[in-house]
Amino acid sequence: MKITSDLFDAFLKCPTKCYLRSTGQSGAGNAYAEWVREQNEAYRKEAAQRLVTVAEGEAAVTTSSASNLKTATWRLAVDLPLETEAMASRLLAVERVPSEGRGRPAQFIPVRFVFFSKLTKDDRLRVAFDALVLSEVLGREVRMGMIIHGYDHARLKVKVACLLGTVRKLTGKMAIQAPRPVVQLRSAFAVWLRFRAIYIRHSYFCILFQAVRGPSPGFVGAL
Repeated sequence: MKITSDLFDAFLKCPTKCYLRSTGQSGAGNAYAEWVREQNEAYRKEAAQRLVTVAEGEAAVTTSSASNLKTATWRLAVDLPLETEAMASRLLAVERVPSEGRGRPAQFIPVRFVFFSKLTKDDRLRVAFDALVLSEVLGREVRMGMIIHGYDHARLKVKVACLLGTVRKLTGKMAIQAPRPVVQLRSAFAVWLRFRAIYIRHSYFCILFQAVRGPSPGFVGAL
């Protein structure tokens, strides 16, 4: 299974949902999740356009390809598809910072857009996943990522180097994920429902029997 950014995002929310999505299965729709997706998509388009506008005159590009990353001269790339043997991601934006010294390679900073003002750990892990894929393509480590978020388009620099270990551990779990846990989960839930139905039925008959029989002598004596 090739691990994509969409599957990684699903795994952060629910490993079972990630497995179902990887096998082409889809669960019931979620109105709130769909609303968040639409809001994020609209925010990404607006924020990406703002980046392009700011970077105009600095060899900004709207699209690029992974084949010319090492020899690139652009300042900003938008909607950049990257793929390795085991992973794939479509980076929403990548900033290229030219090297300050001779012989030093330029720095590449993957950028994520989140319309929420408050960020979570998962938001940082998502940009770290992009950095991992980017580092695999470049053949060298990417140490910094960026998240643009909120109505004021605040910028947060993320030191992804300290998150790459966690991302590698999560992708390792995804690679060995099998359908067995899903089947066991469904079986356990079915058994729980069966025992719950038996318990409710038993409780109902106990109450009905007590009502027909009447109060016990001990209960009457206590009165």
